[in-house]
Amino acid sequence: MSKMPGAPQIRTCRVAFVVYDDVTLLDVSGPLEVFHQANREGPRYETVLVSPKGGNVRTSSGLTLADTVTAAEVDRVDTVLIAGADHLAERVPDDVRDTAAVLVARAERVASVCTGAFVLAALGALDGRRATTHWRHASALARQYPQIQVEPDALHITDGRYVTSAGISAGIDLTLALVEADHGADVAREVARELVVFMQRPGGQSQFSTAIATPPAKSDPLRVATAAVVADPAGDHSLPNLAKQVAVSPRHLTRLFQTELRTTPGRWIERVRLDRAQQLILDGHSITAAAQHSGLGSDETLRRAFARHLSTTPTEYRRRFQQVGQ
Repeated sequence: MSKMPGAPQIRTCRVAFVVYDDVTLLDVSGPLEVFHQANREGPRYETVLVSPKGGNVRTSSGLTLADTVTAAEVDRVDTVLIAGADHLAERVPDDVRDTAAVLVARAERVASVCTGAFVLAALGALDGRRATTHWRHASALARQYPQIQVEPDALHITDGRYVTSAGISAGIDLTLALVEADHGADVAREVARELVVFMQRPGGQSQFSTAIATPPAKSDPLRVATAAVVADPAGDHSLPNLAKQVAVSPRHLTRLFQTELRTTPGRWIERVRLDRAQQLILDGHSITAAAQHSGLGSDETLRRAFARHLSTTPTEYRRRFQQVGQ
């Protein structure tokens, strides 16, 4: 689309969504809305829903996707996006695989959300590549397709023309990354702001923070202690002070951490603070500010934590993930 006479025409990207009965609705609607919002300043994307038989498709939530078309009816496709469903982890239906195969063969870029990666795996498209999927199905993907390098903790991964993402809401992160790759970070940021979603969840970032990944504490003292740390990572959480807050001895609190969380208080607190430091860096804070405000204290302590848990440096992390995409 041109904004003035003589300006070059911007070719819209044709995105074909592969859908089918029992598809996960948010795997489709989330990315669709990202593309829709990206068109607010002009027609950047044209989307079409493609199913094995065309017509209406019933999603797993019971809502219907109307007026889908067959692959034979799609005359042009630039990007294919394969939505997921729980049953794909057990078996990919032949008609879903065949529909995807037709589109994938013609597309410049291929993406999958959640267990949509199993469709690409069934086609052999991910052989020798890095890929991810929903954490609950990652082990099944690795077991069924050992030739794929499955990374179970990533939000989304780009390897060549293939982009795979984790489950459900991660499809929004993936699609924001596609928009950024096509039109730049400013456009992707405006879309994220319009959708009121977190802009910078980079692909290599963990699907879970330490707080989310930690199982619920069974004992009241441990539950109160962990909640206090998550609420204020930079606070004074020395073992004596933390034990005093929950009215137990330092030895007993250490025993609770070991018994329930299989770690020490110090190691768990360091991971929570590292999560906070990562977010501060992504939000644009300096390395020094991230160290101070996360509770890690110094640049050197932050550097050691990054090396120990993430095998990288804070500077490299900021450089790699300063935009949405990888």
